Amino acid sequence: MSDPAVPAVTPAIRELRDRYAAFMDAHVYPNEAAFARGDDASQELIGEVRRRAREAGLWAPHIGPDAGGTGQGFLTYAFLNEQIGRSYWGQLAFGCQAPDAGNGEILALAGTAEQKAAWLAPLVAGDVRSFFAMTEPDVSGADPAGLETRARADGGAWLIDGHKWFSTGADGAAFGIVMAVTDPDAPPRERMSLIVVPAGTPGVEVVRRIEVFGHEGRGWDSHCEVRFAGVRVPISNTLGERGDGFRLAQRRLGPGRIHHAMRWIGQMQRAFDLMCSRSLERTAFGEPLADKGAVQTWIADSAAQITACRLMTLDAAGRIDRGEDARVAISLIKSFAAVALHDVIDRAVQVHGALGVSGDSPLAAMYLGARYARILDGPDEVHRMVVARRILERYRSGDGWSFE
Repeated sequence: MSDPAVPAVTPAIRELRDRYAAFMDAHVYPNEAAFARGDDASQELIGEVRRRAREAGLWAPHIGPDAGGTGQGFLTYAFLNEQIGRSYWGQLAFGCQAPDAGNGEILALAGTAEQKAAWLAPLVAGDVRSFFAMTEPDVSGADPAGLETRARADGGAWLIDGHKWFSTGADGAAFGIVMAVTDPDAPPRERMSLIVVPAGTPGVEVVRRIEVFGHEGRGWDSHCEVRFAGVRVPISNTLGERGDGFRLAQRRLGPGRIHHAMRWIGQMQRAFDLMCSRSLERTAFGEPLADKGAVQTWIADSAAQITACRLMTLDAAGRIDRGEDARVAISLIKSFAAVALHDVIDRAVQVHGALGVSGDSPLAAMYLGARYARILDGPDEVHRMVVARRILERYRSGDGWSFE
C-alpha cells in the first residue's frame, strides 16, 4: 500500500454539505414517520420533498451534470453521504438511492448514446426506477463466478433464462440490469455480461417481495425474487463488451461500498448523537445515565469506532480517486464499518431502553439495517478473506506488507 493520504474537507465541500444538512433538517427528519407509512399520502409527500431537492440544486449528487445530475466528483459525493446517510430516506429524497445510483453510474460508464438516452436520462431525472439482478437463491452471492442465469445468442437477440432474488427495487421498476453467463466456457471472470432488460418484456416475472426481518418493502424499498424465462432482448442491450459483466460489476461495487460506508458513518454519528443526548437527559437510581461507567465506556468505544471508520473510509476513497488499487482498503472498510455500525447503534438502543426498540425512535429501523449491512455487497467473511489473501501474497513474494 502506498502512504495513506486522507482527503480533507475543502471549504466548497463543507458549504455544500451544510446545504444538504439544512435540507435534511427541514424536510427529511421531520417526515420520516410519514415516509415509512407507505400510503398514498406518504408517496405524495416524498414526491414533494424530491421536487424541493431539485429546486434547491441538490438532486442526483452521485452523477455529473452531463448525465443530468449535480455531482462534483467521487470525493465530494463521499463527503455528502455523511449527511445523506443519517436518514434511511435521505438517498431517496436526493435521487441517489440504491440501486438506481449504481445503475446510473454503470450506464454512464459503459452505455452507448442510445442506451443513455433510453435508460440513463429518465433514471437520473427520477422518472423511472431500476433494479440490479445478480444474486441468485441457489448460488452463494459471495461467489459470482458460480452464477447460473444464462443468456444465449439467437440471431440479433439474447434469450435469457434464470432465477434471481434480492433484486432491490424490482417492484415497479421500469428496467433491470441483469448479470448473465454469456460465455460458459470462458475463464470465470470473462463468462458474464450485463444486459438491460425492460421490466415489461415477456418472460420477466417479479415473483414476490421478500420479507427482510419481517418487513416487506414496496417500490424502491423492495427486495424481490425475479424469474427470467425465455426473455428475449436485443444484443444491443448489452452494456460494454460481451464478457465484461464481472469487470463492470466490480467497477460499480467498489465505489458503491465506499458510498455505503460513508452513509453508515452518518448513521453512526446520528445514533451517537442520540445516545449522548439520552444519557444526559435520562436518570436512573438517582443520577444521569451519563454518569454510569458502562455508558461512558460505550460512548468512548463508539467515538473510537466512528473515528477509525471515517479515517479508513476516506483513505480508501482517496486511493480510488487517485486511480490506485484500492481493493484491500475497500474490503477492510466494508467489513470493519458494517460491524462498527451494528455496535454503535446497539449501544444507542441500550441507552434508550424500551424507547430504542419502539417506532418512536429511528434506532430500531437503523438496527435492522445494520445487521443486513454485514451481508449485502459481500459478507464480512469474504472481505476478510480477500484482505488476508492479498497480504499473504505479498509475504510469499518476499515483499511484506506496510500499513503506512
